[in-house]
Amino acid sequence: MSSAPPRFGANYTPSQGWFHHWLDFDLDHVRADLDSIAGLGLDHIRVFPLWPLFQPNRTFVRPRAVEQLVQLADAAAERGLDVNVDGLQGHLSSFDFLPAWTRTWHRRNIFTDPDVVAGQAEYLRTLAAALADRPNFIGMTVGNEIAQFAASPHPDPDRITPAQAGSWLERLLAACEEGAPGRTHLHAEYDASWYQDDQPFTPAHAARTGAVTAVHSWVFNGTAQRYGAGATATEHHAAYLVELSKAWALEPHRPVWLQEVGAPAPHIAPEHAAAFTAATVANALDCPDLWGVTWWCSHDVSRSLADFPELEYTLGLLTNDRRVKPAGRAVARIAEEWRGREHRPAPRTCALVVDAGDDETAPRRSVCAPGGPVFEAFARLTADGARPTTVLASRADDPDHLAARGITEVVTPQQAGLPRGPAARTAP
Repeated sequence: MSSAPPRFGANYTPSQGWFHHWLDFDLDHVRADLDSIAGLGLDHIRVFPLWPLFQPNRTFVRPRAVEQLVQLADAAAERGLDVNVDGLQGHLSSFDFLPAWTRTWHRRNIFTDPDVVAGQAEYLRTLAAALADRPNFIGMTVGNEIAQFAASPHPDPDRITPAQAGSWLERLLAACEEGAPGRTHLHAEYDASWYQDDQPFTPAHAARTGAVTAVHSWVFNGTAQRYGAGATATEHHAAYLVELSKAWALEPHRPVWLQEVGAPAPHIAPEHAAAFTAATVANALDCPDLWGVTWWCSHDVSRSLADFPELEYTLGLLTNDRRVKPAGRAVARIAEEWRGREHRPAPRTCALVVDAGDDETAPRRSVCAPGGPVFEAFARLTADGARPTTVLASRADDPDHLAARGITEVVTPQQAGLPRGPAARTAP
């Protein structure tokens, strides 16, 4: 179990032009943004190239775009900020960005077409190689929540099987490793991987593929609507996803990165955003093996840009003219409090049993979704002060697995609603 200080960062949303800033890249504007992020005491950013702008043709990755990405990383280094780079965007804030060579007249499945996948691999390898010698380069994320292209509710998905999703991930993570050996390369999906029965990117993919597990916590997924902004289930949603991921992990202390989390209005009222932020981060920090927290996002989206969902405009820690917001002050305080401190929360000794069907494909994983029995049992146990984690039903009687994770008590969702003691059972 690592006791390294937790990392605190922000998903970098440029204050001028949003991610369209790559079209007229201005390093001075970027530097000013990074100054405001570093001013919060954060130590890293997550950066989002737009895939069609960086690779407008399957066999052409624009050298100038790659050079600008490296300039951004170097500017971050000058301000003490490490950089993670998401390659395939893919999808951002309700907008899809897919190259013309995958759409309409050139329509091909982005996960299975061999030419498309070869082009993606070369693109990711190129970005990773360009940053490989930068000391502040954390590694590559394959792409932002790209699983949403593989299933409903996307209006035009490229449907695949879980086996095909796994093969695609292995191929592209290998390309990242080829470009930048030894870095922290990972993939990141939205919560459908944990909650949606027919999503081909599965919990096993999330928790077993790549260097760390990434979770993205958004309480507009029905959590805040169902339970309320200040409810245990809402303020512990991020911690729940961190602990839920551990049910599928093969390594007992695999690091988990809370790579996206935010305070979306109106589900979290602006006047409650700072309190929600502080509670969410504090609860996540009570999870062992947490790599770090990367808030979404750094800067608000300018209202001069049209057609964003309303909640996307106000998620920043800073306004789009770089003024610190209450949530930004909350994150800055937490980052300062944890600077240089070991992260060693007590083990979570009570494990909630997760039975989602087959461990590899989790065809009944909706039991984990808001309103499902696992979700509700976790919230009840948390409200009772139990600090639960999770364990797959297939491993709930495995004494070696439970001992490696420090689990001493196993509880089913049905037992979680009963008084503690006789209903629960001691781990074998």
